Amino acid sequence: MKLRRHISRSGQRSSAFTLLEVIIACAIFFVVAFAVLEVVTVGLVAAKKLQQREPDFDMLVNPHALTNQLVEGSESGDFEDLYPGLYPGYSWAYDIQEAFSNGFFRVDYYLISGRGKGASEQRLTVFFSKPGSPPGSASQGRY
Repeated sequence: MKLRRHISRSGQRSSAFTLLEVIIACAIFFVVAFAVLEVVTVGLVAAKKLQQREPDFDMLVNPHALTNQLVEGSESGDFEDLYPGLYPGYSWAYDIQEAFSNGFFRVDYYLISGRGKGASEQRLTVFFSKPGSPPGSASQGRY
């Protein structure tokens, strides 16, 4: 920026910015400041999205993997029952069927997010060998 020298009444020269130069400098400063604020805001929104939790199939599979027996049937529920406040709007379901005789089971797990038209569903199928389980439909009540 250009400094202008003025002669005061006392005969001494003084240097100062003009009002136009100050306004332009302020405008540049505020443009840069708002650009930085926008970058910070976008970064915070991205960080918030990364923190949103979604349930995982491990929570449903682990109890069946650790047990020695499976019984045919279906069950469903809401994650609010299992983990209050952690996964709002998510529900789960599973269906256990004996796939072959000798305790070989097929378990279909479902994670449902949302309700109504906007609902989405994820599915996972796992096979377990649990020979200590009571006979199911594939073995027709006998081993």
